[in-house]
Amino acid sequence: MTAPSATHLVLIPSYNPGAQLAETVRAARACWNPVWVVVDGSTDGSAERLRAMAAADDGLKVIVLPENRGKGAAVLQGITQAAALGYTHALTMDSDGQHPADLIPAFMAASQAEPTAMVLGKPVFGPEAPALRVNGRKVSNGWANLETLWAGIGDSLYGFRVYPIAPLMMIMKRNRFMRRFDFDPEAVVRLCWAGVRPVNRDAPVRYLSAAEGGVSHFNYLRDNALLTWMHTRLFIGFVIRLPLLLVRYVMR
Repeated sequence: MTAPSATHLVLIPSYNPGAQLAETVRAARACWNPVWVVVDGSTDGSAERLRAMAAADDGLKVIVLPENRGKGAAVLQGITQAAALGYTHALTMDSDGQHPADLIPAFMAASQAEPTAMVLGKPVFGPEAPALRVNGRKVSNGWANLETLWAGIGDSLYGFRVYPIAPLMMIMKRNRFMRRFDFDPEAVVRLCWAGVRPVNRDAPVRYLSAAEGGVSHFNYLRDNALLTWMHTRLFIGFVIRLPLLLVRYVMR
């Protein structure tokens, strides 16, 4: 097992993740210490399974929320507790096996080399990736790049990334948004506005079939409506900040 880090931890928000959960957690623990899982009101018995794993592993911490509050809310709960213990950075990853645990050390090293930056995974899709999901994210990426005047966001939706905790906490506690599926894209836009530089690193993403234990909670109509409302308010924020963003653009 790896020696524990005093500054960087892996944070896994989890809601009814399916059969891949234990493998995901074991893979993350093989690459990093500590790993925290925030169980976001799951009803599938995963909290009990994780607690049993944590009882035998000092490097694994499990936080259980009493009801489903959304990915962003789970991340906020995790980073708030992490900051109280002195952690400065959190690598977020999904619990369903889509993200590459073996790249955790490389992403953490990139963060340690540039601690004021956020390290963003840029997805490398396999042939199994649904074309609708691959092409659909281009819309959100286009808006995110416009809203930041092309500050360098490689992908706005991929949740495998390292955040500096302090600015992310400050942003989230100042507004009531970023609590559900809108968390990942809104976080990177608002962090760019706050002057946090994005560093992009390629990372493969797996789309697992149901037979492989894949689970998706993505709802096409609901979540796209949420993204549309998110980019509407971000565009308004962009217009308000445009003079400052133009100054930064010229100074790059």
